[in-house]
Amino acid sequence: MTTLTTTPRADGFRMPAEWESHSQTWMVWPERPDNWRLGGKPAQAAFSAVARAIARFEPVTVCVSAGQYENARARLDQANIRLVEISTDDAWVRDTGPTFVTNASGEVRGVDWAFNAWGGFDGGLYAPWNRDEQVASKILEIERSPRYHTAGFVLEGGSIHVDGEGTLITTEECLLNRNRNPHLSREEIEEVLREHLAIDTVIWLPDGLFNDETDGHVDNFCCYVRPGEVLLAWTDDQNDPNYPRCQAAMRVLESVRDAKGRQLVVHKMPIPGPLYATAAECADVDLVAGSQERSPEVRLAGSYVNFLIVNGGIIAPSFDDAKDEEARAILARVFPEHEVVLVPGREILLGGGNIHCITQQQPAPQQR
Repeated sequence: MTTLTTTPRADGFRMPAEWESHSQTWMVWPERPDNWRLGGKPAQAAFSAVARAIARFEPVTVCVSAGQYENARARLDQANIRLVEISTDDAWVRDTGPTFVTNASGEVRGVDWAFNAWGGFDGGLYAPWNRDEQVASKILEIERSPRYHTAGFVLEGGSIHVDGEGTLITTEECLLNRNRNPHLSREEIEEVLREHLAIDTVIWLPDGLFNDETDGHVDNFCCYVRPGEVLLAWTDDQNDPNYPRCQAAMRVLESVRDAKGRQLVVHKMPIPGPLYATAAECADVDLVAGSQERSPEVRLAGSYVNFLIVNGGIIAPSFDDAKDEEARAILARVFPEHEVVLVPGREILLGGGNIHCITQQQPAPQQR
């Protein structure tokens, strides 16, 4: 595998928007017993349902450990799902996998960000994380994709969304957190993003969703649906701790202009719940020092915004909640040319994220 010493922008590469054509989607098989209850079996069923839903629209590659390979192969027995054996610490490929970039000649390369399990020893969710730190480079090795490596610059894929036309959305809660890149200023962080994703404008939302253990990843809160239009998690309940977060985000989104000078159109997406784990669900998780503890008293950061755009489809979570059908209708309205598929998301949420967090799209080579 070639590790480049230049930057994507210097080489004419950019991060495409999620709605641009994919060659495949990557996932990682869940099995970590101190994060996934009952040894990961309910999560494996949920991940399998997501993989099968995506495979209707595009190929899927699932990274799986040697110990779980046979089990995963039996549960994912269909033609459009490939398994590769990769050792990992957990299953969040959005954050551990590479961010793929493309150029006008149809080449695809990858950015391998540093990873510290969402905060390292200052609020991180588990240790060690050295195998997760290797996931991006291993995926790029398999794909024979040249690699850009941001040694010492921590970033998770779930903390950014781009419109493919020069604008990136993120949150101060995550990217300016002392447990990510405390040695860099906001301006220095923006410069790394500009050079590695070929964006020109960064829109900073103050916070993400309440109690998001990733320190407010934007992909659980606000995402692009097309250039100039975003979908924002929303509540009108002034007693909901998300209320001030939504209001603050809306103030920013209404006041900024994107890289093309456009004012943003903001679509609102209701927040499900409030959702909580049951005492039994928490008791099913192994207790390990240094790993995130689960409690029925802690509100879960459930969100319908945590969906994946695939070739011709939207794969979104449902929560057996009264707002599920409203969420489906909103997604169908803002994505009229896509088929909306809801997949049960509770088991994934119990582990700390959802469908967007457990997937990473690989763009198709496109000549422009």
